[in-house]
Amino acid sequence: MGRALSADLRKRVIGAIEGGLSTRAAARRFSVGIATAGAWYRTFRQSGSCQPRKLGQPSRSKLDAHEAFILELVGARKDITLAEIAEQLLAERGVRTCINTVWKFFRKRDITYKKRRRTPKNRTATM
Repeated sequence: MGRALSADLRKRVIGAIEGGLSTRAAARRFSVGIATAGAWYRTFRQSGSCQPRKLGQPSRSKLDAHEAFILELVGARKDITLAEIAEQLLAERGVRTCINTVWKFFRKRDITYKKRRRTPKNRTATM
C-alpha cells in the first residue's frame, strides 16, 4: 500500500487553488493527479483540514452484528467449541463463517477460555 503525500504539498496545492489557479493547473504545477488535487480541496472546504486521513479499511467483522447472540451462546454453555458456534450461526442466523473468523471475534474482545486437561486419577492417593 502506498503512503500519503506530505501535508506541505497538500497545503501548497490548496493554497494555489484558493489563490485563483484552476484545479487542473494546480495539479499540473505540483505534479499530482487532477482528481487528487480536487479531492484535497473538497476535503479542505468541508473540514478545514488538509491532513491525510488514515489509510486502509477499519477492521470489521461480519460477526460484529451478531455479538449479542454469540455472547449469549457462550454464556449459556461455557464449553462450547468454535465449530459449534459457527454451526449455530449458520443454523439460526444464516451466517456462514469459519472457525478462524469466530476465533478472531473472541480475540478482538480479549475473551479466552482454556479448558483444563483431564488427568488420570492419582494411583497413590484418593482424590
